[in-house]
Amino acid sequence: MNRTALYNKHVSLGAKIVPFAGFEMPVQYSGVTEEHFAVREKAGIFDVSHMGQFFIEGENAKKLLQYITSNDVDTLEDGKAQYSCLPNGKGGIVDDLIVYRMNENKYFVVVNASNIDKDWAHFQKYNEKFGAEMTNVSDDTSLIALQGPKATEILQKLTDVNLSEIPYYHFRVGTVDGVQEVIISNTGYTGSGGFELYFKNEYAEQLWDAISNAGKDLGLIPCGLAARDTLRLEKGFCLYGNDIDDTTSPLEAGLGWITKLYVDFVDRDFLAKQKEEGITRKLVGFEMQEKAVPRHDYLVVDAEGNAIGKVTSGTMSPMKKIGVGLAYVNKPHFKVGSEIFIQIRNKNIPAKVVKLPFV
Repeated sequence: MNRTALYNKHVSLGAKIVPFAGFEMPVQYSGVTEEHFAVREKAGIFDVSHMGQFFIEGENAKKLLQYITSNDVDTLEDGKAQYSCLPNGKGGIVDDLIVYRMNENKYFVVVNASNIDKDWAHFQKYNEKFGAEMTNVSDDTSLIALQGPKATEILQKLTDVNLSEIPYYHFRVGTVDGVQEVIISNTGYTGSGGFELYFKNEYAEQLWDAISNAGKDLGLIPCGLAARDTLRLEKGFCLYGNDIDDTTSPLEAGLGWITKLYVDFVDRDFLAKQKEEGITRKLVGFEMQEKAVPRHDYLVVDAEGNAIGKVTSGTMSPMKKIGVGLAYVNKPHFKVGSEIFIQIRNKNIPAKVVKLPFV
C-alpha cells in the first residue's frame, strides 16, 4: 500500500486509517458527523494527496486534451479550470478529471487516485498522434483541501495572493507560508467553498501545520474520506467507481453540461446519436420516504417489485437527517417526483426522485 507524505501526521492525530485506491488513508478523526458539520459551518482540512496529477505541455497539448476530453478546452483561459471526463471509445467513462490551463502550451490535469495508471495509458495511447510532452507528477505532488465558509479567512493569513479574487473553478500560482509555486485552486468537492493546494511532497507537513494553526481559532478540524463522501453526496457530485465508470455514458450520468457535442472528441458521434435517440436510464437523486439508509448496489424497484435500477451511492444526510442517494433508474421512472422503492433486506422501502443537490 502507498502512503501520502502526510501519513505520519494522520497517525499522530489519531486518525482511523483504511485502505483506499491503493493508499493508506484517514477515513475519520473525531467522527464523520462532527467533521461534516465543521466543513458546512466553519472549515475542515483534508489530505487528498492520493489523487493523480499530469502536466501536458507543448504546442499540441491543447489539441490532445480537446480530443480526449468531453468538454471544450478552447474555452479555457490562463488561470481557469474545467471539469471534464475521458470518454472510453465505447460510450463509457475512463475517468472524470479537472483540466487547469497554466498557459497556452501548458496544462495541469488532476485525475482520480484509483485511475492514475489507467488514465496515463489512455493519454499515451492518443498522444501517439499528437506528440504532446507528458509528465506524470503524481508521486511527487501533495494535495491539501481546505474546505468550508472560513477557508478564505484561514488561508489568507498565509499568503499574499488575494484569495477573494479567485472565482470558482479558477486558480493562481503563489506562495503559501513561504512555500513557492503552490497551485491555489478554488475547485473543491464539498460544495462549501474553499481551496485545494498542490505542491511538492517535501512541504506537506509544513503546510498542513501552518493551515491547522491558522484555523485553530476559527473551528478548523482535520477531516477524513468518510466526511468527504457525505459532503459530496449531499451536493450530488459523482464519485468515479460508484456513480460513473466504463459502463456509464456522460449523458446517462447527467454530465451533458460537460459534453460539448460541437467539438470533435472521442465518442462524439456515439454520444450525439445517444442524445438524439434519448437515454433509457439516468442517474438521479432520491430521498427515502421512511427511516432507512440506502447503500451502493441496493436494487431499485417499481411499485410492482420489478427491477428498474441500482443505487450507486447512498448515506444518511447529516444536514437533512434522512437517507439520500444516487441511482441509475430506467425510463420513465427517472422523472423528478417519481415514486421508486429501494430494496433493503428484502423490504421495498419507498423513495422519491428529487432534483439535485440535496442540500
